[in-house]
Amino acid sequence: MAVKSLFVTATDTDAGKTFVSCLLLQGFAKLGVAAAGVKPIAAGADEHYQNGDALLLQRHSGIALPYKLVNPICYQAPVAPHLAALIEQQPISEATLDNALNSWQQLPLQQLLIEGAGGWLLPISDKRYLADWVAKQQLPVLLVVGMKLGCLNHAMLTVREIARSGCNLVGWVANCVDPAMALREQNIADLKQRIPAPCLGVVPYAPDNAEQVALSLAKDLLKTSGCNTR
Repeated sequence: MAVKSLFVTATDTDAGKTFVSCLLLQGFAKLGVAAAGVKPIAAGADEHYQNGDALLLQRHSGIALPYKLVNPICYQAPVAPHLAALIEQQPISEATLDNALNSWQQLPLQQLLIEGAGGWLLPISDKRYLADWVAKQQLPVLLVVGMKLGCLNHAMLTVREIARSGCNLVGWVANCVDPAMALREQNIADLKQRIPAPCLGVVPYAPDNAEQVALSLAKDLLKTSGCNTR
């Protein structure tokens, strides 16, 4: 069974990648779609070198996965991973990422969500970015836009950079992280006409209908044609 893989990125740290990914995993479960979420690189961990976001993905995945498979590269310091790597003297290895992807592709899954760290241009060395690895692997991309003041600029810079990398942006999600954002609906409408990929949904701030939102997001994502199989 071929696994459809999707890389989940965002306009910035705390835009809601993990929240949206977990909603998608819940929606997939409701639809009977075998799915899992993984986080290749994380910084900010407990004494057991386990990251909170990765643990959430592990918890919401449709199959039980060992933590090390969910999050193969983890640092304790809650800073940019390449800087944490310098502190711990453990460089980020793209070979480790390659091996992890190969292992994920062998899992009995239909959908795999690969969650990035921070924004699209996350440094992993002096010259390389996680986006370079995503492009090398030809992974389709889902963008989470954290709806707050400044999101139009952040979103369009990210969209342009994804296009420049040669990756396929299959869609985006408006995640309402600021409940007091002025002209939120107008901002979403503006992004819909600027981003050349479909808006898969709008996630309200602390939604009281999370199950319905999750199901709708999962259905809309499955309708897209960009989730390439490897």
